[in-house]
Parts: sequence; structure tokens; C-alpha cells
Amino acid sequence: MNPFYREYVDFLAEHFDGKVQKLSIDLSLSCPNRDGRLGVGGCIYCNNEAFSPDADKRGLSVKEQLERGKIFFSRKYSEMKYLAYFQSYTSTYAAYSTLINAYNEALCDKDVVGIVISTRPDCIPDDLIALLKKLKDESSKKIFIELGVESLHNKTLTRINRRHTAEAACDAIQRCALSGFPVGVHLILGLPGEDEDMMTETIKGISALPVSTVKFHQLQILSGTPLATLDCQGQLKDMLRFNAEEYARLCARLLKHLRKDIAVDRFVAQAPDNLLLSPRWGLKNYQFTYLLQRILANNVD
Repeated sequence: MNPFYREYVDFLAEHFDGKVQKLSIDLSLSCPNRDGRLGVGGCIYCNNEAFSPDADKRGLSVKEQLERGKIFFSRKYSEMKYLAYFQSYTSTYAAYSTLINAYNEALCDKDVVGIVISTRPDCIPDDLIALLKKLKDESSKKIFIELGVESLHNKTLTRINRRHTAEAACDAIQRCALSGFPVGVHLILGLPGEDEDMMTETIKGISALPVSTVKFHQLQILSGTPLATLDCQGQLKDMLRFNAEEYARLCARLLKHLRKDIAVDRFVAQAPDNLLLSPRWGLKNYQFTYLLQRILANNVD
């Protein structure tokens, strides 16, 4: 048991027996902030290859993608069970029949104990939540929903071209939780114009909502994004930049404001090396976690 924060493995242990591994599924969907419904170009930091680098998955069925993932992990853990993680772009942005068929294909896999659906707060309407609730009840398996919140400051959301409000995020969290779905949120630390007080306010706001898990991401500047262009033009002078230890200290301070029963899924994101411009810390996730644990153990600010 981690004395400093609740770990994601503890959250999973509440729901499942034995080892459970997420397997990313790519439905090759788009995003309303790219196809013109809300905007074009997406969020200023977004390069979808950073979180769905396996282009060879595209065109494969859900079952085929699951089988590929299971082959890799079952070599080490023969008794492993899986969560199908619908991650790429906006995983609720398609015809409902398409979505339900894909989710159900995963839930019918004997080794899959549940699914995780990652989406935008403005792409999870009540009628879809009702369909997901029906699917959950019929399958008797778990469905988790993750929402890209990023910040609870509308000024920031406008600047990063997010195209939804903090109020929409809070509403989506409450509606999903009210329907019985554990809700995870994604937050980005170090967004342009945000100082530590603003990040702390976001953490406090999330802690006041029915949130089960949180993912922290350091802001990464990726090639081919508007953010990279702005940085090259010198337009990000009000953006905080951290080395690994500074970022770990920031995380340690923010954890003091996170509700204790919220599990932390991760603290850092890792984009493919060929896309990442900065920050380039050269640390694996476990190495960063060791650094953070040392800071927490020494009560270092």
C-alpha cells in the first residue's frame, strides 16, 4: 500500500482478481475538433500518433487487435486478464450501432474482463450513457469511462483550442458517475498560461467531483502540432517548463490536494521518440515514479 497516494493497481484490485492489463484498441475514429463539427486541426498539442503509434492495427477487427495484444502479454503471465482500452481520438464519436458492436465484440472475449472508453466530455450524451449501461448489465462485465478534461480553466481550454468548457467536463463526470460508471479524468500539467495555483485549483475541482481515477500528463511538445509552431515562434513565454525533478516536485505538491480515494493511473506520458521535441527527460515511467517516491518520502517541496 502506497502511503502517499492511491495507486491504480489498488483501484483494479477492487474490481478484479489477479493481474489485469489494458490492451489498446484503435477504431480509426475521428474527433469533432478535427472534422469540422466543432473545429479543425484539433487541440494545439495533439498528434494522435503519440498515443496510437501502431498504425498496423488499423483495418483490424477488435478481436484481431485483442489477439495481438494477448499474444504479447501471455508469454509472461499465462493467467493474465484484459481490459480493452478504446483510446485513440474520440472513442464515442461514431454511429451508436458501430460503437456498441465494437464494445460488445471486446466484451464477448473470454479473457476480457471489461472495457475502458476514452472520450471527450462533450461526446458522451445521455442516450449513449443509457446504451452503455444496458451493455454493461447484459454482459455483466465492467465498463470504465475516461474523459479528457485537461484543465478546469476555460481561459486555458480556449487557448489550447479544446472546444469544450470546464462546465461541460464537470457535467459529463457527474452524469457518467450517476449512471454507475467509474470515471477517470486526464489532466495536463504545464499548459500555456497556467501557473501552479491554477493547476492546484483544477486538482481541487476534480477532487470535489465523483472521480475514481486520474491520469497526469506533463505537457509534451510534439512535432507537427500547432504547439510546436507556437514554440518555434517564441509565443509560449508564459508557459512553465520543468526538468524531471521539478515536475516530480510539482506532482508531490499537487497530490496534497487530491482526494485520497482517487487512484493515480500515471504521472507522465511518453510520446514516441521520433515525435517528441520537449521535454526530453530520458526517464522511463518507473524511473520517474522512483524519483517522485523519494521526494514524497523526504517530504520535499
